[in-house]
Amino acid sequence: MDYRIEHDTLGEVKVPKDKFWGAQTQRSKQNFPIGGEKMPMEIIHGFAITKKAAAKVNHELGLLEKEKAEAIAYAADQILDNKLNDHFPLVVWQTGSGTQSNMNVNEVIAYVGNQWLKEQNSDLTLHPNDDVNKSQSSNDTFPTALHIATVIKMEDEVLPALRVLKDSIKEKSEEFMDIVKIGRTHLQDATPITLGQEFSGWHRMLEKTEKMIIESAEHLKDLGIGGTAVGTGLNAHPDYAEKVCEEISKFTNKNFRSEPVKFHSLTSYDEVVYAHGALTALATDLMKIANDVRWLASGPRSGIGEITIPANEPGSSIMPGKVNPTQSEAMTMVVTQVVGNNATINFANSQGNFELNVFKPVIAYNFLQSGQLLADSMRSFEKRVVRGIKPNNEKIEQFLNDSLMLVTALNPHIGYENAAKIANKAYEENTSLKEAAVALGLLTEEEFDRYVVPKEMTKNL
Repeated sequence: MDYRIEHDTLGEVKVPKDKFWGAQTQRSKQNFPIGGEKMPMEIIHGFAITKKAAAKVNHELGLLEKEKAEAIAYAADQILDNKLNDHFPLVVWQTGSGTQSNMNVNEVIAYVGNQWLKEQNSDLTLHPNDDVNKSQSSNDTFPTALHIATVIKMEDEVLPALRVLKDSIKEKSEEFMDIVKIGRTHLQDATPITLGQEFSGWHRMLEKTEKMIIESAEHLKDLGIGGTAVGTGLNAHPDYAEKVCEEISKFTNKNFRSEPVKFHSLTSYDEVVYAHGALTALATDLMKIANDVRWLASGPRSGIGEITIPANEPGSSIMPGKVNPTQSEAMTMVVTQVVGNNATINFANSQGNFELNVFKPVIAYNFLQSGQLLADSMRSFEKRVVRGIKPNNEKIEQFLNDSLMLVTALNPHIGYENAAKIANKAYEENTSLKEAAVALGLLTEEEFDRYVVPKEMTKNL
């Protein structure tokens, strides 16, 4: 392999000739051969947005030459267009401040920006620290990149997928609103409900978690940029933070703000904990929905089987004709990952020692993974399951008519204890509720039919 020599404050380093990173990136690549989890490109993009905004503001404040600002912007745009992805090799398991990923971005921008300057016949050259990182520290740029990335992930990935699933479930709820079925509590028969009412509970879950996600994302729009090393803003212009946030807002079309107390934004990610909590709430609702679907579709002959779901692929390598609820299984696995990520993020945030939290990369990795998995699984579940759900009316009617819990409708007419006598007799003798009621002399057939009307039992009177 061909190499070129790069240097940093520790000396010279060999860097592959075809790579655009510099000495600090190479040292990190060599010093942290840990796992295969790369720093998410969403974070790299967050850095690029930050660098572009910072360069523009530094120029406007008279701190950076116009050509240098333009060169940084050019290189940042190349990153955002995914043209330089191969030049960001670093793993998550590095320094806890994310310094090496910040320098990776600085070095690549400087390299590409210098190529651009040469093409413009400029004598200027970019320095990764002095120019690309001007008025910045890894300690304020990483949290800024993190907040940019998480807001975009929540608002542009998770929420659209959630809304499609929510609307699809609402359509099914309306379609099934008049299909009366037996309800279940404690996995035991309960009073009747309509299939549409059952689906409406799922829809409401998603309505609520949607609101939680929207609200929690607002807290992520406070940015720590301008705090530099420890939150004091050392080496940054007094107007720098506000102006950079304005530029980031323009570029992303999101309403980012400058965090007024930078000592918080460098050492605490409680906003991230809060926002991921909303994602976790969504995840647990999805677990319930996916489980309900696979229970209701269980069978086809020996389970509940009140609904059918699409057969997306053969379910067994040995049992012919078997169809499994694979999308439910995928979604529930996603949920377990998200819940685990939540534990990691919570613990990581608690480790903010003095002026700096040094668990930033793992917080970023887990949050962004959760968001992507939730968005992907919701899109897949909606497309491959929800759209194709159909009621099995024969099974629904059978379970409804056989249920002993219809006896609850008799409470106002004959009392709880007499109703219980009917239910117990019907169960012990394997007869219908009507037969038991007549045999006990508590009701006539006509009275029973007048009082026990499953459809009426589903209405809010």
